Amino acid sequence: MATDRWEPTAFKCRVDEVLHRFVAQEADRFAAIDPLLGPVAEQLEVAVADGKRLRAAFCYWGWCAVGQPDSDALVRAAASMELVHAAAVAHDDLIDDSPLRHGRPTAHVALRGAVRGRPHAAGAARSLAMLVGDLLMALAGQLFATSGLPAAYLARARPLWWVMARELVAGECLEILRTGAGPDTTASLKVIRYKTAKYTVEQPLLIGGALAGAGARLREGYSAYGLSLGEAFQLRDDLLGLFGNPEHTGKASADDVRGHRPTALLAETWRLAGHDERKLLRALLGRPDPGGEDLETVREVMRGLGAPDRIEGMISARVEAALDALSELDVPTHAAAALTALAHSAAVRLS
Repeated sequence: MATDRWEPTAFKCRVDEVLHRFVAQEADRFAAIDPLLGPVAEQLEVAVADGKRLRAAFCYWGWCAVGQPDSDALVRAAASMELVHAAAVAHDDLIDDSPLRHGRPTAHVALRGAVRGRPHAAGAARSLAMLVGDLLMALAGQLFATSGLPAAYLARARPLWWVMARELVAGECLEILRTGAGPDTTASLKVIRYKTAKYTVEQPLLIGGALAGAGARLREGYSAYGLSLGEAFQLRDDLLGLFGNPEHTGKASADDVRGHRPTALLAETWRLAGHDERKLLRALLGRPDPGGEDLETVREVMRGLGAPDRIEGMISARVEAALDALSELDVPTHAAAALTALAHSAAVRLS
């Protein structure tokens, strides 16, 4: 694969095979401890059932761009990035009280059945979902460590795992601390950078590069490309969250409005809004269960102010910056082509 054109579907199949087999085995071991654990074990498998596998792809090409050949062991190591994502999603859905993910009930919703009729059942289900996320993160480290790559290679990348975990948790904490606060685009972009951009693109690239022995110049280029593209990825998510088709996104479109989340889309809307628009937004943002008319009103305000177009411009600028950084790197032609294709697929998508 590393010497031919980029075939994302074939790569996704390889990653899916690794993830599904590994998590199924670990879920069986977990459930074998006690029959009561069956529903929790099931959520481990649900967590990796779907996904674009972009994080694994960035890790893979971080390796290949150094000149390393295709490797099944590397694909296993790259697949561990998807378990980090699954863990982050489990925690994120819990924090945001999101009801849907990939068109399925989220873990804390699905696990209500396991504790139905018991005291504080909703809280118990949320606690179980939190532990699902914790276990997924532990499994990510296990898959990485047992990937089959030489110990010396793994040792080069291990410090980056610590950085990735610290920054991911920092981003989640910043989102919680900023939720409901005064909208601020600069603050929202900082949340985006730490909550999503770094662990989605930059750190997978750097980990793949570290495994392959990338030099300082290449690592700097990976960061320049990865941070810009990672921000574009989350800005697209912000738009899809409110303007996307739930049948494509698999998520509830009310989440950002109901949660009054510190998205750049809402921050830009607020910045552009006048007194009347702000008064209307104050009345609608943060409602426990905004109806379809409320959501459409928010969309109309945003469109009227040109906020979605502003976010589109921010996405385009960041993709351009990422590709400019890539063009400065001395990497094999097939790797540059793959990273170019990944940049477009990460920023221009329907889900």
